[in-house]
Amino acid sequence: PAALRRATLELIAQYIACGLDPEKSILFIQSHVPAHAELAWVLNCFTYLGELSRMTQYKDKAAKHQDNLNSGLFTYPVLMAADILLYQADLVPVGSDQKQHVELTRDLATRFNNLYGDVFTVPEPYIGKAGARIMSLQEPTSKMSKSDPNPNGFVSIIDTPDVIRKKLRKAVTDCDGIVKYDIANRAGVSNLLAIYTSFTGKTMQEAEEHFAGQNYGALKNETADAVIEGLAPIQTEYARLMGNKDYLHEIMHDGALRAGEAAARTVKKVYAAMGFNA
Repeated sequence: PAALRRATLELIAQYIACGLDPEKSILFIQSHVPAHAELAWVLNCFTYLGELSRMTQYKDKAAKHQDNLNSGLFTYPVLMAADILLYQADLVPVGSDQKQHVELTRDLATRFNNLYGDVFTVPEPYIGKAGARIMSLQEPTSKMSKSDPNPNGFVSIIDTPDVIRKKLRKAVTDCDGIVKYDIANRAGVSNLLAIYTSFTGKTMQEAEEHFAGQNYGALKNETADAVIEGLAPIQTEYARLMGNKDYLHEIMHDGALRAGEAAARTVKKVYAAMGFNA
């Protein structure tokens, strides 16, 4: 519990440090708004087992955690759908690996609307052109994940410059020594180029031209430089925010109240449509 509370504060601080303004963006903890669990149960009743069993992330995690295949993991995409539909979202900014979950959300919203009328906004995924799918530094055919048991597989926002540089120097590349974006044949190099272009703003063609004739060492070093430089102001602001935990708790409390009001309106609408509050 203590580790979870600490990680929660750290994540709120990172969101704000990355540029989210609590005055414009409602930042809150999901478990502080009971409507998420309420709507998730309702949506569970409209979700087919076959849909959930096809979820790629479930299959991946199930393969890695055979000793803990619980129903919470299986139905987690329904809770994600509730997270989105509660707030009548038009667009959902996600990485490409989450597109399948947004598609399930759309299916559930449409299925419910077809039965009960215009209750939910049917959202669209919003996938950025740069950095839409960043892969593991150690297994470039798998996505980068903070839950990776190998800490060298991912870069954390609050990693120190030395740690970032060491992780990128250890990144898996390829054997032909050519710096070119080619996911099928050069997954490791392509991943580093995706990270480099995301932080520098260069196009992939500009990056390839920049590294033409250079070795992988140059790519790793310059990618590390770009990541370190890009994260520096975020890390400075993060450290300042973590020095004011009362402020972070205030943000979480205020966010839960504001989110709760919006979520309650949707739950009320759902219950009315289904006859629960007759």
